[in-house]
Amino acid sequence: MNMKSVLVVVSLLLSVAIGLVLGRGGVARDPGEKRPLIGLSLDTLKEERWQADADLFKKRCEELGADVLVQAANGDDTRQINDVQALISRNVDVIVIVPHDGAAMAKGVQAAHEAGIPVIAYDRLIKNCDLDIYLSFDNVKVGRLQAQWILDHLPTPGKGRIVLANGSKTDNNAFLFHQGAMEVFQPAIDRGEVKIVWEDWTEDWKLENAKKIVNAAISKLGPNGFDAVLAAADGVAAGAIQALHEEGLAGKVLVTGQDAELVACQKIVAGTQSMTIYKPLKKLATKAADVAVKMAGGNPIIATQSVNNGLIDVPAILGDIFAVDKTNLRETVIADGFQSEKAVYGSAPQN
Repeated sequence: MNMKSVLVVVSLLLSVAIGLVLGRGGVARDPGEKRPLIGLSLDTLKEERWQADADLFKKRCEELGADVLVQAANGDDTRQINDVQALISRNVDVIVIVPHDGAAMAKGVQAAHEAGIPVIAYDRLIKNCDLDIYLSFDNVKVGRLQAQWILDHLPTPGKGRIVLANGSKTDNNAFLFHQGAMEVFQPAIDRGEVKIVWEDWTEDWKLENAKKIVNAAISKLGPNGFDAVLAAADGVAAGAIQALHEEGLAGKVLVTGQDAELVACQKIVAGTQSMTIYKPLKKLATKAADVAVKMAGGNPIIATQSVNNGLIDVPAILGDIFAVDKTNLRETVIADGFQSEKAVYGSAPQN
């Protein structure tokens, strides 16, 4: 183990030790209490992606002998802060947070720490606070893979006009996806081979807001004004595809995605969505549950990576990701059991 890893482990042990000394909610703990209690605060449970994460996380915690309290804020920052306060009042051992707004949730981390409770940021980073640990995927790589797929599959490979339908500005990951995409696009832009012809951010990741972005691009540029839409996630892609369908362009313009949602995989088979990013959620949710239960028991956590959140270098565990299209759906999403062959292909051709 290198020195950085040692420091990370020491930092996490100190954080957990504080919680054990103070007990749940800052009061002495009953020595007879054995079963850990984990709080899970979610931005939303309205999307397939987050329903899957919550179910996987809860199942793994229960396998490890822990109970889970789940709260969902439905995209409301004030409600999510109140959810965290409610979890604190329930004397949880650890709080795992998927923030709606990574900056606003710093208040939630502070409140938890004042009660002696460590906090795990799950998938989305919480900014400008002394966060205990961050579990996610390599989100810059998400953007890189999306952009590279577009460059490789343009009608004239490496040359074309791109619409960027970015994620929500309240989600730090959206900026990381954009960063990764521009790392790939910028050299081609500098050579005059690629042009970003339209760009906007999808408020709250909502399908209808993504549709408005692509509708605006079509109105401004015309139906033949762009070759691809880099949509930051599958929900954004769905909105983009709706707009393209209305103009008879669905399947004629490249559209990226992320999360390998069932509908997105079906659209890839149908040809209206070009690709998605598969993130092995089972591995991430399982790892997060393992970490949460270990932290609740005062056991050491090893995190060999770190991500700066504006205040500190947060210890991080980052999973790998995969670009998925028609050529490798079976070898990735289906082989891992993330989606079933029957659900994805249905009556579609099997080759």
